[in-house]
Amino acid sequence: MSVTHHILSVLVENKPAVLTRVTSLFSRRGFNIFSLAVSPTDDERFSRMTIVVDAESAPLEQVTRQLDKLINVVDIKELSEGQCVERELMLTTVRADVASRGQVTELAAIFEAKILDVGTDALTLMCAGTPDQLDAMEDLLRPFGITDLQRTGRIALPRIPRGSVPVRLAAVPESA
Repeated sequence: MSVTHHILSVLVENKPAVLTRVTSLFSRRGFNIFSLAVSPTDDERFSRMTIVVDAESAPLEQVTRQLDKLINVVDIKELSEGQCVERELMLTTVRADVASRGQVTELAAIFEAKILDVGTDALTLMCAGTPDQLDAMEDLLRPFGITDLQRTGRIALPRIPRGSVPVRLAAVPESA
């Protein structure tokens, strides 16, 4: 049985301790964060958090109500599957001796992964894709021997409606 997730895109003021306040809120309420990615936006006053939450531990309405109470939260959007573009980054080091190196590089090519580092018995690969694509790549690389693996967690943005231009946050006052 697969776990259902909510994907939240949360625009916050780019100020110290905002991440701590958000994660503390989840912790106090017993909500399970499946993944969390944070980075500044094109406007240095704001950062975007992509929070993937276990739907069973965190009813969506309750999560958004609680987040909305935090002073540094500017905007919250649920990004439903099919209505957003989502990606994740994976770095992995895989055993690849002379005999298996060709097979590993073929798999990397299939998944459009880049080879970042080469050793005598291993390769480090970088791949960006949907979580399902990265799961598939990880499953296919596992028999070769994964020695290190790191995934970023999802990042996501809403899909742009066809025939429209994205709206900028120009209406947000400078004092925000």
